[in-house]
Amino acid sequence: MNTIVKAMEDYKNQFVLILAGYPDEMDDFLQTNPGLPSRFPIRFDFPDYTVDQLVQIAGMMLQEREYVLAPQAEWKLRRQVAQEKEQSPYAFSNGRFIRNLLEKALRNQAVRLLRQSEETPSKQELMILRPEDLSFERVKGNDFK
Repeated sequence: MNTIVKAMEDYKNQFVLILAGYPDEMDDFLQTNPGLPSRFPIRFDFPDYTVDQLVQIAGMMLQEREYVLAPQAEWKLRRQVAQEKEQSPYAFSNGRFIRNLLEKALRNQAVRLLRQSEETPSKQELMILRPEDLSFERVKGNDFK
């Protein structure tokens, strides 16, 4: 920390440092050195995304990969996001939660398609996530097994 404070002083006209984190942890961090609060006078607090926004983000992430959610899968995703936000309001990881959830769903889909038949799946089947692909277990830190 002392190295960062020194660099901020020595290179004050050439140095930009942006800190990001959860509010309580950032407050604790700024208290680790008496000179830090005055060196970070500007603070931005970004509210968590809503469930609708997170579902929209999931849709955009999938669209970038040319995937879509089946209607029942979108409903399941919406329900799971709402439940996770409610159960872990202070540890909810917002966009990271969605990214991790979708990465797990894509792995689940690949396994499902491998097990489902010996026939080659159609392109449509390869690009759609079904409700069963969104089966996941919650583990510490909003990560998924």
